[in-house]
Amino acid sequence: MKKFLPYILIGLAIIAVVFLFFRGKSDKERSLNERISFRKKDKIPYGMKAAFDGLHSVFPRAVISTNRQMPGYWDSLSEYKRDQALIIVVPDFRPDDYEMKNLIRFIENGNNVFISAMNINDEASKILACDINSSSMLFYYYDTDAADTLTVFLNNPPFANKPSYTYPGKRLDSYFSKTDSTLTTILGYDNMMRPNFIHLKAGAGNLFVHLAPMSLTNYFLLHKNNFAYYENLFSLMPSRITQVVWDEYYLAKRDNPQKKSNWLSVFFRYPALKWALITALLTLIVFILMEMRRKQRPIPVINKPKNDSLDFVKTIGRLYHDKGDHKNLSKKMAAYFLEHVRSRYKLPTNHLNDEFIKQLTFKTAIDENEIRKIVDFINEIDAHDFINDHQLTVFHKQLESFYKQA
Repeated sequence: MKKFLPYILIGLAIIAVVFLFFRGKSDKERSLNERISFRKKDKIPYGMKAAFDGLHSVFPRAVISTNRQMPGYWDSLSEYKRDQALIIVVPDFRPDDYEMKNLIRFIENGNNVFISAMNINDEASKILACDINSSSMLFYYYDTDAADTLTVFLNNPPFANKPSYTYPGKRLDSYFSKTDSTLTTILGYDNMMRPNFIHLKAGAGNLFVHLAPMSLTNYFLLHKNNFAYYENLFSLMPSRITQVVWDEYYLAKRDNPQKKSNWLSVFFRYPALKWALITALLTLIVFILMEMRRKQRPIPVINKPKNDSLDFVKTIGRLYHDKGDHKNLSKKMAAYFLEHVRSRYKLPTNHLNDEFIKQLTFKTAIDENEIRKIVDFINEIDAHDFINDHQLTVFHKQLESFYKQA
């Protein structure tokens, strides 16, 4: 069986590759990948590769990089420099109070922050002095289809003719139900002319808050002339920007409702990786089952060592018994008994009298009558010329009973 194992494994691998090939092909032909990733490297409809790559054309003089560190601990940004831009595009923007203060300090020092999210938590909303209606977020969490047309408008001014942009994909946007007009400038609206894009001034910098992140996905930007919407959004930032950072910290943050998964979710997120993992596990199981056979010779059974001295005693006993010399055998049994009493109970056996019987009874806790019968028989052995089978048997049983109880 072992010689066929390599052929079996190769056959399973070929079957798995063919299965994955045809499955992947049929999946692509059958349906659109509707997973909302918001990641800069993803080319799927709701990924952000087009938006990230477009930064080079919108900011031709700036250095483009990526960040996954919390605000204030960036690798490519500095709180003490000016003319930097941080772009955050996430389904759910949930900074804590410390992170929000670091972002505001960064803006006040002459930098720019662009936030696009379907929902913003209370900590951020209080600092922005606005209320956000995110009722459509229910579709994001509980309805994976949620396929209704998204339409967005840009305000005039600063934009000419109040342009509108639309696409036939997922909507999943929100709007500002309340803003502070003394602090906020409205820059855009949703399909019902409710504000969804605002600008706030903080110190020497700018904060842009946008509530339709689906308009930055590959599907939206590559639909007809919608890329102009993207260019208009970032044209509001100063042209002198020297450093642009695309932030993915909030995509990986644990309290983000979208990120409740472990490292295995990376494999199951992509069909090819998922089936590669399943194939590897099946191959491992087959290998284990094939290798479970015993390969070494059976371990021999080692018998317990025999007590040769006991066999010797039994042999000598049978020898005396067969010869019919019961008296001699009785003397030897009596001598063994007395030696046992001397070595274990430290009693002298010169005089087998009442005192000896009482002392042996005290130390062994055996009934005095039983000990007396043994002692009396020992004392009478020499007085008998002959000891019969019955007397020898009774004496033997008395001694066996003594040894067991003592």
